[in-house]
Amino acid sequence: MRTAIIALALALSACSGGDDTPGVFAPGRAEDAPAADGLLTGHRLMEAGQFELALQAYTRAAGEDGLNVDTLSALGSANLRLGRLGQAERLMRRAVALDPTFAPALNNLGVILMERGEVAEAAETFRRAFATDNGDSDEIRANLRLALARLQDPGYVPTQENPEFQLAPLPSVSQEGIEPL
Repeated sequence: MRTAIIALALALSACSGGDDTPGVFAPGRAEDAPAADGLLTGHRLMEAGQFELALQAYTRAAGEDGLNVDTLSALGSANLRLGRLGQAERLMRRAVALDPTFAPALNNLGVILMERGEVAEAAETFRRAFATDNGDSDEIRANLRLALARLQDPGYVPTQENPEFQLAPLPSVSQEGIEPL
């Protein structure tokens, strides 16, 4: 019995290793290796429908880069996809306050406002996003059109079965071959 305990203790101490021995755990990131871009990782996770993981990646990006317009709008978009409208609205309003010309944040704020039933403010927000973007975004144009239709006729039902407002893609991801969120 005593020899078995000693053998077990020796085996466990061999596994733990010293500072030079890697041990049984996977090695961490090399000190000279660049860290993964949290925003890019989060955008890819959003595209894959992994909204909770995207929120974690965006939170890491905010920790590294600070709360700038990119991280705030990304955090807001992830919270919107998770159904956390209050948090999403607060984050998106902060992003718009930092940069009132950032069209994706304006559009996504409009989406949140539509979800909350604030059609008039949403339509105005979509107008600002459309003007800021110079009308280049199909998502913003479609959102503005739908918001104006709902504003003019609250009983408006579009021809689609389930019309959904679209989040504007965030600019740090290549748009080739990517469907908008």
